[in-house]
Amino acid sequence: MDQYAHIVAFAEHLGPRTKCLPELPEVEKLTPRILRVLGGNPGAMQLQGTNTYILGTGAERLLIDSGQGLLRWAELISDLCEEESFTIRQVLLTHWHLDHTQGIRDLLCMNPDLKNAIHKYAPDPSQRPITDGQVFAVEGATLQAIFTPGHSTDHVCFLLQEDKAIFTGDTVLGHGTTGTEDLWDYMHSLEKLAGLSACIGYPGHGAVILDLQQKIQQEITLKKRREQQVIVALEQIGLARGEQKGLATQAHLIEAVFGQIPDVSRQFLDVYMRDLLMKLAREKRVAFKFRDGQKHWFVKVQ
Repeated sequence: MDQYAHIVAFAEHLGPRTKCLPELPEVEKLTPRILRVLGGNPGAMQLQGTNTYILGTGAERLLIDSGQGLLRWAELISDLCEEESFTIRQVLLTHWHLDHTQGIRDLLCMNPDLKNAIHKYAPDPSQRPITDGQVFAVEGATLQAIFTPGHSTDHVCFLLQEDKAIFTGDTVLGHGTTGTEDLWDYMHSLEKLAGLSACIGYPGHGAVILDLQQKIQQEITLKKRREQQVIVALEQIGLARGEQKGLATQAHLIEAVFGQIPDVSRQFLDVYMRDLLMKLAREKRVAFKFRDGQKHWFVKVQ
């Protein structure tokens, strides 16, 4: 699922290829209270690399996410701690995907005292839990956890109270769109973030989102447009076959919505279409019946 999550932007023909992305420095001071450190793992799935963030202005600071466990990232973190005379007091993980969590081992080697200060929603046995609404604070930065499942079942964003900004993890990316484990949950999480009226987004991948509300609305509009395209395709397939409800396989719907696509995109669109159909089924807008061992979908008459 983690591989699908970021390359879906390519499958949707929306997100830019890696070579077209703006270059981001390895380390950048975004505001007096925010340092961004790239994970050193650029690629089609991670864009410029996984963003990790050091927050605060004092001698003890918070870290959001830990990268993919590459040596270069650990060296950058160690150098920053020494050069700017601070220690990392707590680590907050947005979700379980390995490109956000694998750096924990290096952090513990640098500072064994962090053993009891790694936080995650639905934590591993060695981690401490994050609850929705929980507040974490250091000098210069106060973060409130916002439970936002959808991209993953354990995903959490963090509201920076001082700046009306949100660390969006992989719920909202700096470029393109993200993938989901549960599209129904994801749409509700987007609405939840929209209700916070935060202006700036600091994503898990990509550049700073300068108009977060606009980006969130773009994501909502995109997903709703795809839903409507699926409904229309089912209706049109039914009319073409002279059937009141119409029946279509997932493969039929991919072709109807996206047209002819290269094989490299097909596996990702299979997952994407499955998620769309399951969301619509959960909302009782479509249903399916088995025919010849395959699910055949149709618009559910209300």
